Amino acid sequence: MAKGRPKRADTTSATRNRILSAAAQILSAKGYSETRLSDIADSAQVRAPAVYYYFASREELIAEVMAVGQRRLREHVESALAALPASTAPMDCISTAVQAHLQVELQLSEFATAVTRNLGQLPDDIRARLRDEGAEYIRLWRGLLEAALHAGEMRPDLDLRAARMLVMGALNWTTEWWDPCQGSLTAVVETAQSLVRHGLGFPAAHHGATDLNMC
Repeated sequence: MAKGRPKRADTTSATRNRILSAAAQILSAKGYSETRLSDIADSAQVRAPAVYYYFASREELIAEVMAVGQRRLREHVESALAALPASTAPMDCISTAVQAHLQVELQLSEFATAVTRNLGQLPDDIRARLRDEGAEYIRLWRGLLEAALHAGEMRPDLDLRAARMLVMGALNWTTEWWDPCQGSLTAVVETAQSLVRHGLGFPAAHHGATDLNMC
């Protein structure tokens, strides 16, 4: 092999990753039912039959995209939390997780976007293959909320499971409505952080409140 020439294994890996990236883009744009292997192949600049060299079926390719998306989302949020000082208050940890989640969903990874836009459309067998990774991320958020509750930063009258599902659902739904032409990512993150913090935590004293029974 000539010096400087890419090894076959490197080329194979690069092609496989290119196919995965193309699949993530098309799944994000078209959805599960409208994603075709021919479109993925065109976007990845390979012949359609070549996709089967790397993935046994369309379903296997889509399942891999979903697995990568779930893993990247969890790892990014975990990294953001790990970078915080050990003394960080639990509610501040939740705010950091909100920011990291939205960064991945809206800016950093089309794989994560593909997950949130298509998870509900997937056949049961693919969803079953993704269950373990999804459970890891759920456990991460459960731990964040439980820490806030035990620290006295979260209202004890809230149902923890319902709170977690509502927060994660709202964060995931941003991929369906956010338009960078109508508002910055920073504004979305700060608004989400405020809503989550004040929705889960104790309301600040409100002086001079308006009488809502005036009418």
